[in-house]
Amino acid sequence: MAINLSKGSKIDLTKNGKNLEKVCVGLNWGAIRNKSFFGLMSNTEDVDLDGSAAIFNANKQLIEAVYFRNLLSKDGAVLHSGDDLSGDSKGDDGKDNEVITIDFLQLNPDAQTIILFLNSYQKQDFSTIPYSKIQIFEGTPKKIDNVLASFNLSADKLFAGYVSMIMGRFDREGSIWKFQAVGEPLKNARVFDTIDEIKSKYL
Repeated sequence: MAINLSKGSKIDLTKNGKNLEKVCVGLNWGAIRNKSFFGLMSNTEDVDLDGSAAIFNANKQLIEAVYFRNLLSKDGAVLHSGDDLSGDSKGDDGKDNEVITIDFLQLNPDAQTIILFLNSYQKQDFSTIPYSKIQIFEGTPKKIDNVLASFNLSADKLFAGYVSMIMGRFDREGSIWKFQAVGEPLKNARVFDTIDEIKSKYL
């Protein structure tokens, strides 16, 4: 049964006493619905969020970033499904907009931390985006076999004025990888500016 995480919650990536070798990270978000004419009519505004994974070593140095312009890491361990430009236009359809697959066995042995974050490409304020969710599951980007954990962030005043956020992070502790839900806003809009901010504040 999936665990519903809250900020700061951490889980071990194990199953039946064994370390999981591979997981998928699903990212899901909604388009903005703007009301007009005294609330009687509305229109939908596309939301182009960019999900990314930044891989760091124990010395807090960036090994590689996997994002919409670099869909596969050099070691073949981290795969991005591709860029979603609009979000869910008719409410939550239960499907992930972008999926990042991580094969822990193939990962660069120097990898210590993987941070997952979202950037609003059009710099839309995160407080206006109706929801953003992350789920960790076994399976493939097109077929979910078993959801391990989920973390749901709805529009919140905490995110007012921000256009990026850290969703969560994987950290290696010995031979075990653990996932922690974060849900913190970031100021920078572009991928590598965001990575610099992450390095200075969260590593």
